[in-house]
Amino acid sequence: MFDGVRTLYRLTRGERVVDDQPTPHTLIADGPHRRLVRYGSDADLAAARSAGRPPVLLVPPLAVPARCYDLSPDMSLVAFLLSTGRVPYLVDFGEMRYSDRHLGFEDIFDDIIPEAVGRVIDDFGSAADGLDLVAWSLGGTVSLFTVAAHPELPVRSVTAVATPLNYSVIPPYPLVKQVTRPIGATPVRLALKGMGGIPAPLVRGAYRATAWQRELKKPGYILRNADNTEALARMQVIDWFQDAMPGYPGRLSEQMWENLVYRDEIARGVLDFDGRIVDLTSIAVPIQLFGSHRDAIVSWSGAHHGVELFGDSPHVHFTTVETSHLGLIAGSDAAAQTWPRIDGFLSALDQPPT
Repeated sequence: MFDGVRTLYRLTRGERVVDDQPTPHTLIADGPHRRLVRYGSDADLAAARSAGRPPVLLVPPLAVPARCYDLSPDMSLVAFLLSTGRVPYLVDFGEMRYSDRHLGFEDIFDDIIPEAVGRVIDDFGSAADGLDLVAWSLGGTVSLFTVAAHPELPVRSVTAVATPLNYSVIPPYPLVKQVTRPIGATPVRLALKGMGGIPAPLVRGAYRATAWQRELKKPGYILRNADNTEALARMQVIDWFQDAMPGYPGRLSEQMWENLVYRDEIARGVLDFDGRIVDLTSIAVPIQLFGSHRDAIVSWSGAHHGVELFGDSPHVHFTTVETSHLGLIAGSDAAAQTWPRIDGFLSALDQPPT
């Protein structure tokens, strides 16, 4: 009882009930919006090289903390990948400020991610088959853009978890398009341009709105779990994750609106970023996709659209995991279903062709 009271007191003071425990990592490179780290020890690296297991590059979504892949020891795709003998790397886009309003999708898929791929290959030292890209939400979007725009990159496969690939079937975008159709796309684009993007408070508020039931139930959850430190620690991790969301830079937010939502280009597979053409239908590496009917941010059909889209890929695998948007990549459902399927997909690629 007294432990529960002490825990509740710590919560009211804003203290964490369990200390933060990030997976040990090594800084490989640093720079604006391109911090690159390698997880695990030197022994992990040597073992992966010896076993011939290609490295994995984790690509976070825009406007989401890169820690999404390593929220806590029991909510860590990073730790899981290490346990399977793979060495994960992470490219971190960092905070987006008004001064970054010039950044667009091209900066991500023509510069930042290709640079990270090259640095991972150099650091790993032996990756004849290249590396595997694994990404969640919009991280999957920019990963797919990168492979489509740069087929010469040493990328063996792409795994995209809860990645939106058809905004016309993802609420509330169809309604937004219908409302704005009489005035066209320009007023929204100019508003985004004027704000320099989508500010972090709006991003955080929108994310919380998709999980309004969780917010309403939180006081009762805290009282019921006053003696359950692990449950409260998981709650705090998710709260921190929501509170740490950065914003979207200006140019990229304009492109999201026009190319992805208003003009439906991503659903058709060919995108035109002011003359820079990206053809998703040309991707020729194996692709793994995940979706959920319970995802309040990316509908199942919006993620499943990729099965039709990637016609030139030798393999397109789709898995349904019925959980929340965050639950698809972190937490108990991800640990039980998403992560093992990712490992199975990568392990099948490790096998030499017969």
